[in-house]
Amino acid sequence: MENILEIKKLNLFFRGEEKSYQALYDVNLTLQKGLIHALVGESGCGKTMTAMSVLHLLPKTAYIESGEIIFDKVNLLEYKESQMRDIRGNKIALIPQDPMTSLNPLYTTGNQLIESIRAHSGVTERQALRKAREVMDMVKIPDADRKLNLYPHEFSGGMKQRIIIAMALACNAELIIADEPTTALDVTIQKQIMDLLLEIKNETGMTILLISHDLALVSCYANKVSVMYSGSIVEQADSVEFFRNPKHPYTIALLNSLPGNNSAQKLKTIAGAPPVIYEEIYGCKFHPRCDFCEAGLCDVREPKLTLRGESHCSACLKF
Repeated sequence: MENILEIKKLNLFFRGEEKSYQALYDVNLTLQKGLIHALVGESGCGKTMTAMSVLHLLPKTAYIESGEIIFDKVNLLEYKESQMRDIRGNKIALIPQDPMTSLNPLYTTGNQLIESIRAHSGVTERQALRKAREVMDMVKIPDADRKLNLYPHEFSGGMKQRIIIAMALACNAELIIADEPTTALDVTIQKQIMDLLLEIKNETGMTILLISHDLALVSCYANKVSVMYSGSIVEQADSVEFFRNPKHPYTIALLNSLPGNNSAQKLKTIAGAPPVIYEEIYGCKFHPRCDFCEAGLCDVREPKLTLRGESHCSACLKF
């Protein structure tokens, strides 16, 4: 299967007052065309920074020291900002984390959708309006002409997220980065939004990078899964294999922390907390929290992502 995006040995740092601190460590991530690839892990592990590196939308204090981001056989890290403006929206679109704050409250949804279409495609206002109606229909928002004249506060959270998805679809992007697309939505609306993304993916053949910490959601929709911990990919596999046969202690701990069928059963938690960016840890970064840690090995040697099966990789010295 053809690859649409390849991130190779990506190393990202943040500038501090006295020194720089590394946030991403040799991140390797490959997305195949037409699939949903989930990037999962706890908050602060580097998921969003990886995605923002692709779009050149990093904070001012962040910088990429080395690596490659190959999209359609071109290294995006060599692109200037003017070139990236042609990529964003047209070829790679973003569904941001919070639907409640992603739309401008001062403009109607129609103004914002039409402006987005015209900015990326150069069509006339009439053509943009026609396209806006089309994408509103794609995301199943009825009565498009009336809804385009409403302001964001007149929509529910689920409807706002549909509008944001419509903006991402408006220019026929090949890759959509969905950063926690169901945040702040209730469970029923979460399923509607994810079913909508899956339906659109199947109809258009686009690729989705799904950033999430919700393993239950990922198990239902992702074709492939990559797990991040403290700025590194620690496990990668096809979704079925990933949930059936996890090979990294962090993944095992995450799956064990999910609620089971017995509501009275006490939930298992992962001891401790993820390391902060300025904390220096020798060996495996997960070893202070790991139930399988071996002194003199895990706290000394840093594991590398290694093939453990036909398409299953993990970074552990014990498994």
